[in-house]
Amino acid sequence: MSKLKSFVLLVITAFLMCGCEAEVEESSADGGEDIHMTEEGAYYTFQDVEENTYEAPLLSDVPKCTYDFEHLKTDETTGYKSFYDEENGVTARFGIDVSEFQGEEIDWKQVRDSGVEFVIIRLGYRAYGESGELVLDAMYEDNIKGALDAGLDVGVYFFSQAVSAAEAVEEADFVLEHLKPYEITGPVVYDTEEIKWDTARTDNNTKQEFTNYCKVFCDTVEHAGYDPMIYSNMKWMAFTLDMSELSGYDFWYADYHDVPQCPYDYKIWQYSEEGAVPGINANVDLNLWFQKGEKSNEME
Repeated sequence: MSKLKSFVLLVITAFLMCGCEAEVEESSADGGEDIHMTEEGAYYTFQDVEENTYEAPLLSDVPKCTYDFEHLKTDETTGYKSFYDEENGVTARFGIDVSEFQGEEIDWKQVRDSGVEFVIIRLGYRAYGESGELVLDAMYEDNIKGALDAGLDVGVYFFSQAVSAAEAVEEADFVLEHLKPYEITGPVVYDTEEIKWDTARTDNNTKQEFTNYCKVFCDTVEHAGYDPMIYSNMKWMAFTLDMSELSGYDFWYADYHDVPQCPYDYKIWQYSEEGAVPGINANVDLNLWFQKGEKSNEME
């Protein structure tokens, strides 16, 4: 973490602890978040993908992001990002996530040879309709076999529409059943998000319910020996999930700004939904997976 960011977070923490009624403004020098103090406490502002601006309270009991984005680089030709912070021992691996929407003819060896190190594959989803049918992604089997055969690290995600804890367990069990034939090294991700283009089963879920279902799913897959993770964007973190209750879980954070805006800790940053990767004949999401104590090749 840069010295300036360390100082800013230290000042904000001090204000939160002492309850001082002062107003200061400061933006991080190495992250995209805008953190400021008011008489009501610490707040941060951010923009969604449609460039709408929001303000949300900064939660003092949720671990903060400490990545120093002065070390972030972007290859101007490929759009691939890289991150190498030797001083703090933090590197990032480059990866993608795919589903049936990337098509039927992925050349996984070509994907690997292009520099992709890991992939998170959609295993399935729960349908929006009243029945809430559990559906296996049409390309799941082909994708996981191809990615594993190519030597990539593989994780999976499931798109949830759970409206009860029992349904969240059902979704987790569905994932575990379809993981049985394979050995994966990546996370098992619970994907719950806003549906803007259709009526969702989850439209009437409360904040506490969304939070509980995250916990139930993650705890179920962790009990089975997998590494759970929650997919989210900044708006979902700020207003839909109780981040204080989820502070013990890893996050996969989606943010398509040049520098991520999230003030909270996360393990994977999905930074683009319009990536081009050799071997895939469609746009694909691009990701960085931050890791401590490991080295990766720094992109020129």
